[in-house]
Amino acid sequence: MGEGLFQPLHLILIIAIILLIFGTSKFASLGKGMGEGIRNFKAAMKEGEDPKEDPEKETKEKEEEKKV
Repeated sequence: MGEGLFQPLHLILIIAIILLIFGTSKFASLGKGMGEGIRNFKAAMKEGEDPKEDPEKETKEKEEEKKV
């Protein structure tokens, strides 16, 4: 095995201790909460990209209105 601080066996042992302390239900809810947080973050990032495109669309729409 390697000489690192966190070897795979160490990580497994840490996870086992966390499961013993908190139980599987809290561990599962922690994972669920983290997953929802990541999903919300991705959704917010996508919403942040939309306004960048809107000014271009608005200028095109204004140009078309001037033509009419």
